[in-house]
Amino acid sequence: MAFELSHHDETVLTGLAPNGGLYIPEYIPQLPSDWKTEWSSYSFVDLSVAVLSLYISPEEISQEELRGLVEKSYQTFRHQDVTPLVKLDDKKFILELFHGPTFAFKDVALQLLGNLFEFFLLRRNARKAAGEEQEKLTVVGATSGDTGSAAIYGLRGKSNVSIFILHPKGRVSPIQEAQMTTVTDSNVHNIAVKGTFDDCQDIVKALFADRVFNEKHRLGAVNSINWARILAQTVYYFLSYFHVQKQLPAGASIDDVEIQYVVPTGNFGDILAGYYAKQMGLPMGKLAVATNANDILARFWKSGRYEKVDSEELPTTDGRQATDASGVKETLSPAMDILVSSNFERLMWYLAYDNATGSTDEDKRANASQTLDGWMNKVRNDGKVQVPVPVLESARRDFVAERISDEETLETIRKHFGTQPSYVADPHTAVGLAAASIISSNNSPKTYQIVLSTAHPAKFSEAVSRALETESNFDFDRDVLPIEFRGLLQKERRVIEVDRPDIGLVKEVIEKTANQAA
Repeated sequence: MAFELSHHDETVLTGLAPNGGLYIPEYIPQLPSDWKTEWSSYSFVDLSVAVLSLYISPEEISQEELRGLVEKSYQTFRHQDVTPLVKLDDKKFILELFHGPTFAFKDVALQLLGNLFEFFLLRRNARKAAGEEQEKLTVVGATSGDTGSAAIYGLRGKSNVSIFILHPKGRVSPIQEAQMTTVTDSNVHNIAVKGTFDDCQDIVKALFADRVFNEKHRLGAVNSINWARILAQTVYYFLSYFHVQKQLPAGASIDDVEIQYVVPTGNFGDILAGYYAKQMGLPMGKLAVATNANDILARFWKSGRYEKVDSEELPTTDGRQATDASGVKETLSPAMDILVSSNFERLMWYLAYDNATGSTDEDKRANASQTLDGWMNKVRNDGKVQVPVPVLESARRDFVAERISDEETLETIRKHFGTQPSYVADPHTAVGLAAASIISSNNSPKTYQIVLSTAHPAKFSEAVSRALETESNFDFDRDVLPIEFRGLLQKERRVIEVDRPDIGLVKEVIEKTANQAA
C-alpha cells in the first residue's frame, strides 16, 4: 500500500516505507496564485527552490540551505538551462534531460538526492554526543541502465554513504556498463547479476523487506521508489511550460494552447512526476505514456488489466523480440525493458482514492489503501489484476498510452535525422517521438507536444548506428560521441558478478564489503 510522508529526512534516507509500500505526500500542494507571472522568468535552480519549497518546510530545510543544495546539484550540468527545450516544428518540441554528468535524465534527480543524503547524515551526526557512533547509509539500487551510473555519480565520495548497484549482466548498453563500473571511488560497488532488471529490482525490494538486514546496514534507496526523485523531476515540467510560452507565435497566449507531454517510460517515475505537476495546477492535456514491446502500461490503458505477461499476446513487428522466462522482451530501448513498473503503484493509489467511498477523507484514504493492497497482492500472486471500469475511466482522464515496436523505433531515428532540423534521437526518445506522432492524430489543433528525451544518443550506439547505417552523411564519432565517452570502454573496471538472481548471494557481497570497510 502507499504510505504518506511527513518527515522528509527519513523519507529521503530510507526510500521505502516501514510497511513495504511507497511514500506519497500527505496532500498535493497547490501552486501559489501568482505563479504564472512570478515564476515565468525563473531559472531551473529558481524553479527547483520554488517547487521543492511547497513540500519542504523551512523548519526542516531552510531556504538558504535548500538553495545551496540545489545550486550544488545543478552546477554539474553542461547546459545553462539544465533541461533545455528544442523546437522540432511548430507544434512539437523535445525536452532534453540528458545534460547532466552521466548524459541521462536521472541525473536531474540523483545529483540532488546524493546531496540530500549527505546533508541529512551530516546534520544527524553533528547532533550526536562525542564518541557516539556515526550514522551511515548503505544505498542499494537496481538499474536497467541509466539509474546506476546516475546514482553512482551522485553518491561517489559522499561522506558516510556506501552504494551498491545491481544491474542485469549483459543487458545494459556497453557505455552504460562502463559508466558504472569504471568509477573507482571506494564507496562505490557494482554487482552484475545473471538475470533481468526485474530480478534485480525484486532483490532490492526483498533487502528492504528484511528488517534485520535493513536495520543492520541502514539501507537507503535511489531507485524511483524514492519520493525525492519524483519531486525533483517535477521541476522540468514547469521549466518547459515557460519555455514553450516564450516560443509561441507573436500574439499567441499560453492560455489558448494545450500542452501534451509524451514520456517514454519503463518504471513510470518520469511520467508520474508530470502527473504530480498536473495535480499541483500546471496546465496540461493528457499525459502520453510511450512504451516499447514491454507494454504492461499500454495494455493497462487499453483493457484495465495490469498483468505481467500479455494474456492476448498482441502481434508484433519487432525485429528482435527474444523473451526470457520472466516475460521480459529484449528491445533496442533497454532502459524500458521492465515487466512491472514500480511507480505505477503510486498512481494506482490515487485511482483507488478517486473511486473510494467513505464518510470522511480519512475513511476514503483507508479504503483506497486497502483496495490498493488487494490489487498489488493479486499482481504478486496471480501475475495480474483487472481494475473496475470506473477506475480505468479515471486513469484515461489524465493519460493516453501507445506501444512502439523496434522497427518503428529505428524508422523514427531515421526520419528525424533526415528532416530539418536534423535531430539524432536515442532509441528511448525515438519511442516517445513515434508515440507522439500516433497520438497527435487525435489531438486538437491547439495541442503542442513536448517529448521528453531521456538519454543522449551516444549511450545507445548500437541502435543509433543501426538506424542510420545507410545515411552516407552520418558519422557516429563526429556527430554523436561526446568527448567524455572517448576511451571509456578501455578503462579499468570494478564489478562483482553474481551467478544467479539470489538475495542470499547479494547479501554475502554486501556483508563482505561492509566487513572490509569496518
